[in-house]
This record gives sequence, structure tokens and C-alpha cells, in this order.
Amino acid sequence: MSVVSEVSKAVRFTLVFWVITAIIYPLIVLGFGILFPFQAQGSLLKNDQGIVIGSALIGQNFQDDKYFWSRPSAVNYSTGENAGKTGISGASNLAPSNPELLKRITSQIDILKAKNLPITADLVYSSGSGLDPHITLESAKNQLKRVAQARNLDTNLVEILITKNIDERFLGIFGEPGVNVFKLNLALDQLKS
Repeated sequence: MSVVSEVSKAVRFTLVFWVITAIIYPLIVLGFGILFPFQAQGSLLKNDQGIVIGSALIGQNFQDDKYFWSRPSAVNYSTGENAGKTGISGASNLAPSNPELLKRITSQIDILKAKNLPITADLVYSSGSGLDPHITLESAKNQLKRVAQARNLDTNLVEILITKNIDERFLGIFGEPGVNVFKLNLALDQLKS
């Protein structure tokens, strides 16, 4: 093989990959953005006045009895000292033997016991990202009576709302079904009691 043929191969290889990465790939991404505008813009949810109040992909901190409670978050869903900052996510990185982690878990269990709620893992432990908007169907149903009572609503109506806000498995096989707490609480706020 001569140097000229090797250089020629390298130049052709570079041009092919340049076309793929600089032209074809961006056009495919643009196409997906055009086909799925809601997802491309961050799955933003709006209130009745049309003001963006959050994303269906990011959990919110709900503590009032009239709302379903989300998973605890190690980053507090970008509130407090992190308010206004975007892209803050992550776990606490506390070891299982760390007393601070035990204190946080015990505190969460005490809150659930005080409200006579069964203890489920997703209402005690935070997710890896700290931003998970979902809880299990079991955790949502465990909170059903508390929320219905606080809002003076029929439990059947609240159960229907839970069912409507279940996100099924991705592609039908990945993950577990979960209830999107932010969308569920938004639907509750839109009800006229």
C-alpha cells in the first residue's frame, strides 16, 4: 500500500463521517423535534393561565395533605439554596452506615407513620437522580384516602385520576409502571370539588 492510497482512504473516511455527524444526524434530531414538539421543549406543563409551572419529567416537592407526596429528593428538587438553578440532580452519596442517611430515612418513616400510611420504599428513599417524578401505583393508592379526605372528594374519583396518570413501561418492556405525581396533583387542582 502506498502512502497516497492510505491518505486517500483517510480523507474519504473523514468526509463520510463528517456528512453523517454534521449533516445527517442533526437533520434526524431536528426531525424528531418537529414530530414531538412537547417532548423536545422539555415536556413543560402549564396551569389554567398558560404559565409554565414545571416539567412532567422532574419531580416536585409536595407536603400538603391535599396533594400526593413525591419521592424524597436528595437535592430538594432545586428549591431552597438551589432555587433557580437548573440541571441540579444527584443522589446524596451517603453510605448505608452514615448516620445522616439513617436520620433522613427515620424522619421520612416517622412522617408516614404519623399519617397512618403504609411504608413503601419509594416514599422513604430518594431516587438516583433525585428528580424522579414517579411513585409506584401502590404508594399512590396508599395515599388515596388521605388526599380524598383533605379535598373532600369521592375516593372513586381520585382513584380514576390515579389511573389516568399512570405512565406504563417504556416500549412495553422496560421499567415498571409508575404514577406521575406532578401530573396527578395538577389534575387534582383542576378539579372542581
